[in-house]
Amino acid sequence: MSITSDWPLPRDGIRFLTPRQLVNQLASHPLSQSLYPIAMGYYPLAHHHHMRRLEHDDYLLIYCTAGQGILHINPVDEARQYEVSSGDIIILPKHMSHSYHAHDQYPWSIYWLHFDGSLAKAFCQHLQIAAPCQNIGLQPRVINILETLTELRNSKYQLSNFIYASHQLQSLLSYLSLLLKQHSPQNSKTFDLQQIESIMQQHLHLSLSLDVLAEEVKLSKYHLAKKFRHLVGQSPIQYFINMKMQHACFLLDSSNLSVKQVSADLGYDDTYYFSRLFKKTIGLSPDQYRKSKYR
Repeated sequence: MSITSDWPLPRDGIRFLTPRQLVNQLASHPLSQSLYPIAMGYYPLAHHHHMRRLEHDDYLLIYCTAGQGILHINPVDEARQYEVSSGDIIILPKHMSHSYHAHDQYPWSIYWLHFDGSLAKAFCQHLQIAAPCQNIGLQPRVINILETLTELRNSKYQLSNFIYASHQLQSLLSYLSLLLKQHSPQNSKTFDLQQIESIMQQHLHLSLSLDVLAEEVKLSKYHLAKKFRHLVGQSPIQYFINMKMQHACFLLDSSNLSVKQVSADLGYDDTYYFSRLFKKTIGLSPDQYRKSKYR
């Protein structure tokens, strides 16, 4: 188990370690063994905070919310130095020697989290981290999950609370994967996913071709399709169709509009084509969906 920093904890700081006995329970429990927290905390305005590890046996996440700091990967190699600032996140895998410290004049405020589990490596690979330190901006959802995890210090060491925290940790890493893709340096200058989604939303009641979408965002069709699939995992048009079908579900749930009216509202003149598309996407016909007890 990695040693946490012995930095003097101020009144507003948080440092919490999961007891070894509880770590062993989490590592063997079927609902938590895939991913579980080992230690966590929050250091505000961490003057003189520093840490060096030549070896550590778990995974480490640090999220800087203010100030600055310095990260060294393999402290002997000065070339691998990263300047850390507000909005940056650090993900370090097992066995990576490292050191870090707060800036002397502008000390950082950080959330930190040690974790492990049978799927910890797979989750970190899913993040597709280009560098140990990357910027995701200040993300309220990330902070909220980290705050939830630090509440474990008030859990009286109840296993059920830690199982819940384990699933929050999975949610956090899954969400970070999306954020890291969106904030990837090779995407940020030429690809605005929010802009593309906004254009799709504007065309929700109309048709939208890849040609029109590419023209709107001033990209070639090839570049748009390739980047979009890399970020989202599906083609732009399939994503647009899914948006339409989700809205169709909302209309079927919340209104008395006929299937023909729902089809027209989404820009489909051919109700039969809309119904086939709906069933292919949702798995039920519009009529079956409306009657389903699962909706």
